[in-house]
Amino acid sequence: MVMGMHDRVEGSGTRADLSMILPRVLIVSRRTLRKNKFVDFVGEYHLDLIVSYGAVPVIVPRVSGVHMLLDSFEPIHGVLLCEGEDIDPSLYDSEPATFTPEELEEIRLAHASDTAIDREKDSIELRLAKLCLERNIPFLGICRGSQVLNVACGGTLYQDVEKELSRKCSPDHRVTHINYDDYDGHRHKVKVEENTPLHQWFRESLDANKMEILVNSYHHQGLKRLAQRFVPMAFAPDGLIEGFYDPDAYNPEEGKFIMGLQFHPERMRRSDMDDFDYPGCPFAYKEFVKAVIAYQKKLNSSASVPKDAKLDGELENKRKMIVRSFSIAKNMYTSGGRGSISFHESDLEAGALFLEENRTLSVQQEKRLKQMGATVRNSSGYKNQMKMNEERQKVAKQIIGKMPIEQITDMMSFYRMMGEICSDVLENKFQRLVSEKENVLSE
Repeated sequence: MVMGMHDRVEGSGTRADLSMILPRVLIVSRRTLRKNKFVDFVGEYHLDLIVSYGAVPVIVPRVSGVHMLLDSFEPIHGVLLCEGEDIDPSLYDSEPATFTPEELEEIRLAHASDTAIDREKDSIELRLAKLCLERNIPFLGICRGSQVLNVACGGTLYQDVEKELSRKCSPDHRVTHINYDDYDGHRHKVKVEENTPLHQWFRESLDANKMEILVNSYHHQGLKRLAQRFVPMAFAPDGLIEGFYDPDAYNPEEGKFIMGLQFHPERMRRSDMDDFDYPGCPFAYKEFVKAVIAYQKKLNSSASVPKDAKLDGELENKRKMIVRSFSIAKNMYTSGGRGSISFHESDLEAGALFLEENRTLSVQQEKRLKQMGATVRNSSGYKNQMKMNEERQKVAKQIIGKMPIEQITDMMSFYRMMGEICSDVLENKFQRLVSEKENVLSE
């Protein structure tokens, strides 16, 4: 049967594209020293769960220069970031924590495998996290991965939880977040927040009065200030956030999943057994892969255009006019009205008219558009809006320069979303026109 399918595919003159069959999840490796040589690795539990739920893990090697080559890993349908060394504090704090030299040495000796900063891994993972945020690619961050996600959105970290947080807590609220003597067996309580994905996954294991579960813990750093876009899902007794997500980017059935977990649900297993501590432990991976599969379908659907759909001369001219109109508008926006492209005001009318005739936005999207003043009424109004003088540009840059990273990221995500909407509308419009032309010809 397999050979027959293979022969049929090859005989038709095409090759099976596995990227169109199974979605791809990128996972960045971690570097360790073995026999005096560096070796890259990824924990097998992550790989097993990704494969078992129907996706293909693609390992991104942590080697110099890879952060500049991430385009070569396309298509990307999901990103899973997991364990690793401490993140460079200069990426999230303008000033380092006020540790004494003795405390720094104590931290370094206690957590020798984590305190050696790996800037190449930082660069790779932060780029991937920001790419997911810009494109709404499903993202799951475990342990360090959750910290990378928070930093990518403007959040900060405790550089050492024990010294910065635990010392401020009363004895009955202090938590041991890493225990090298009982590495895999150590657990501590977390309180799960209601009406969150974590609550849904562990519902049958939660006591309604306490809302607590026991989780493993392998970290000496943790979230200090949670980025604005996220909502906490669980807290340790000392107040440390143990899980968070973006509620506006969570709907696995629609390919939306942005989440970080400080603990390792994939390793919450009974001693010498593969049985999970709770039935809800694998659900983070299950729902993540569900989102990855949905995202791949959405991506393939938007990219697939019937091969026999051809535009006649009239439709092709219309397409060129609309594309030129959008290109002029973009040039005006980026140059503040001093663009080098020569045009007439009438050149903008095709794009403005197209947007007016194809208002396929949801109520939420339209509300956001109105809030940002981006609704195009007519070409002259659009032109006046886009022609900013040099002084207004300077003020705008000053304002944006004072904005936190997460707000700037939200703005970038919005404009990328608008580009995707315009692309979808254009494709639907052209396909309708083609169908209408074909119907007329067939009659």
